[in-house]
Amino acid sequence: MTSGPERKKDLHINKPKWLKTKIPTGSTYFEIKKDLRGKKLYTVCEEAKCPNISECWATNTATFMILGDTCTRACRFCNVKTGNPNGWLDPSEPEKTAQSVELMKLKYAVLTMVDRDDLPDGGSAHVAKVLNKIRVVRPSCKLEFLGGDFQAKDESLRQVLSAYPEVFAHNVETIERLTPRVRDARSTYRRSLEVLRRVKELANYNVKTKSAIMLGLGETKDEVIQTLKDLRDYNVDFVTIGQYMRPSKRHLSIKEFVEPAVFDEIGSIAKELGFTAVASSPLVRSSYKAGDLYEKAMESEDAIFAAGSQRG
Repeated sequence: MTSGPERKKDLHINKPKWLKTKIPTGSTYFEIKKDLRGKKLYTVCEEAKCPNISECWATNTATFMILGDTCTRACRFCNVKTGNPNGWLDPSEPEKTAQSVELMKLKYAVLTMVDRDDLPDGGSAHVAKVLNKIRVVRPSCKLEFLGGDFQAKDESLRQVLSAYPEVFAHNVETIERLTPRVRDARSTYRRSLEVLRRVKELANYNVKTKSAIMLGLGETKDEVIQTLKDLRDYNVDFVTIGQYMRPSKRHLSIKEFVEPAVFDEIGSIAKELGFTAVASSPLVRSSYKAGDLYEKAMESEDAIFAAGSQRG
């Protein structure tokens, strides 16, 4: 990680050994994949070629992308297709997603989405339908929603929260200085922080908020620490930190392959700042072992509460 904001030359070298991943294995992985294909169902875990797919599926956790495959924004790190869906929605998506969650016997499901600025509510009503359908079909499954900023509209945030997801995640993605280069012009750093703050204020239950940061885009360690402090100032509970990987030559180049020891150091700092759940490693992605992260955070909160009760 750079010690100052100076630019490095684009990296055109092979991945370091710590980013080499094994081919997905395990009976659980193959059984689930076979069942999904039999019903023509898919997860974003597969389509994004997530390096952690076996780990997550083995813990009954998976991620689904809803609201189609076309995003109305054009972030320079993301490989999702950009365009205007012109209001298109799949009315069968709530049922199909719930069917997938039940078929996989999930304990924890992450629902992510493309940005839908073509819809007046940003797609929030559709999101709520998907979450509610999963609740009906598999009530034991915990739900995490990883969404866009919904143009910071309170009514859209309220709509999603009406389905009571245990976790509401929205990613700042990078440090404030690099945000204009990394993200779509409509996806500002301060708006993202404001959305995370408003979610807590609008919710009528104890929702947990979560965000993610990518490293290797030219940020400094001090800037990353400041981003973590900003997130805590806005009462964000969970954070994940991973290495940016370039989807294609059309996307932003990698400025640095950050070493695992640096991720460990930043992860320790995040914990010291008060995040109740932290995942920091080169291969970590936004939804990395999301179920485990949530459970450990809840256990930690319970322990703190119990200790306080005993002292009282």
